[in-house]
Amino acid sequence: MKQSTYHELNPLVRLKELDLLAPELMARMIKAEDLTEVEALFRGTIYGEFLSDDFYESFEEALGTAQDNLLAELVKIIPDPNVIWIYTMRFTFHNLKALIKADLLDKNFDELYIYDGFYSLEQIKTAIRTGQASGLPDILLDSIREVREHFEESNSLQGIDIILDRKFLYCQRKIADTINEPELTQEVISFIDFTNILMTARGIKQKRSRNFMSTALSSQGIIPKEELLDCVEVGLEKLISYLRTTTYNEIIEPIIEDNTIDLSQLERLCDDYLTSFYETAQTQAFGPLPVLALLNAKAIETKNLRLIITGKRVGLTDDQIRERMRETYGT
Repeated sequence: MKQSTYHELNPLVRLKELDLLAPELMARMIKAEDLTEVEALFRGTIYGEFLSDDFYESFEEALGTAQDNLLAELVKIIPDPNVIWIYTMRFTFHNLKALIKADLLDKNFDELYIYDGFYSLEQIKTAIRTGQASGLPDILLDSIREVREHFEESNSLQGIDIILDRKFLYCQRKIADTINEPELTQEVISFIDFTNILMTARGIKQKRSRNFMSTALSSQGIIPKEELLDCVEVGLEKLISYLRTTTYNEIIEPIIEDNTIDLSQLERLCDDYLTSFYETAQTQAFGPLPVLALLNAKAIETKNLRLIITGKRVGLTDDQIRERMRETYGT
């Protein structure tokens, strides 16, 4: 892929960045006295046109519609569709999880479908039902087959998420290597490492066995899977001690206290760390990083808006909301 092919796309990306909400507006939402004031501010943004009269019932739909519209526009003009899919692949695998379970249970989970820019609800349902291509890449068909084989052998839904989560991380690394953009590859590797760290910490707290965790963890990161599995057998203190020897030591250290890790803060740190990889996109005129940075910023904005609106509704303090907020690149 030649970076020069992005010279027409990236000016559009810069225009779309102007639609991102300013930090000052987010700060006003946090300081709002109540949900009514938040609603008034929200209705004045690009999301306002997608709201119904019932703000709290429709704000999620508004966030989703804005995301769908952005994806649909970008997919039409992106030089390499894999650049978009590496970001929306999380939606693809979410859809596989929901729709495979629906098929196995003879239920209708169509409302759980999330637009990923590429594979329609009917395409995925047809592939699940028939095992045929239906426009899906081989890696997704392989994932469907593996899940079906697991279910036929065990008659259990328990392993479906584990299989698909592992396939997702494998596919992330494979597509990143294909795109061959160093910053993107490093971002994906770090995402896999953080996912493994989070799963390991949760597995230890849930007293999962080494065999169980071996099926859950990915081998696609730079932290060796076997070394994380060794920590599973010993405990959280061993994991913390080990993480202090890795390249992620300085990132994780602030949330270690009394030999334990705040898992919710670990998720936030992961988001912030991965966002930092897109800092270079602000000065790039070519290549795929600016469009990925835009998608990331949009996703972080959505998380922050959801946090503010839900937090105000349930009575979180301003400080409690702020400490949970994700950073966006350039802020």
